[in-house]
Amino acid sequence: MTLREVLAGEGEPLDIYSEILPVLEDITLFPARVEGIYRKAIAYDDAALDRLRFALLRVQIYADIHRNENMERAQAIKYASVVLEKVIFGSLMMGHEEMEHD
Repeated sequence: MTLREVLAGEGEPLDIYSEILPVLEDITLFPARVEGIYRKAIAYDDAALDRLRFALLRVQIYADIHRNENMERAQAIKYASVVLEKVIFGSLMMGHEEMEHD
């Protein structure tokens, strides 16, 4: 499963995914792109924001599942998705303690 597929889940992709995907693939792009992603997200209606939040949640779950394959990559993916969720929504749907099960 690709990160694009993880973002989309079972629905049609949102256009913002094309801005999030490069950040997930190369964390060094994140600082320069976080504001643009935020500004695009806040223009969405409630239904699209709900879809975006679940997309970020799916990415966090994906990173947790695959963390033993490539720890550094998984941490970068999760970091970006957690920061985006906090910046856009003000909080996390799932707390860190819930996501840290081993």
